[in-house]
Amino acid sequence: MIDTPAWMLLAAAGTALAVLLHIGCIAFGAAWYERFGAGERMVRLSRAGHPFPTAITTAITLVLALWTAYALSAAGWLPVLPGRRPVLGTIIAILGGRGIAGLLIGWRRPGYNGARFWYASSLTCLALAGLYAAGTACAWPTL
Repeated sequence: MIDTPAWMLLAAAGTALAVLLHIGCIAFGAAWYERFGAGERMVRLSRAGHPFPTAITTAITLVLALWTAYALSAAGWLPVLPGRRPVLGTIIAILGGRGIAGLLIGWRRPGYNGARFWYASSLTCLALAGLYAAGTACAWPTL
């Protein structure tokens, strides 16, 4: 069986990768938004130099970076962060909820993002939720 630090390090690595991809979208603009399925509106706004894509992507990036820090803290790689139990529970709920909702959206009304984006991002969210849940369950007594 994989131990607590390993589950949390996998969760941190997955979330950190998402951080890097979002930073890539900010740095490289419309081509990256388009490649990763952000939708026509985000691509169009990015091409026009509108601040909205950068603002929303920056906000997502900051949240994902914070989540990475909490995973690293739970794995013992960073100092103890406040409220680890409720924060990790919230991360699991948000990722799981986003994953399930995204699958339903992809199936029923994929919209401008398309079903491929919704399925890929939702399965990624569910996988990350599983990693965070496994790590949190193993670490619960020490959190």
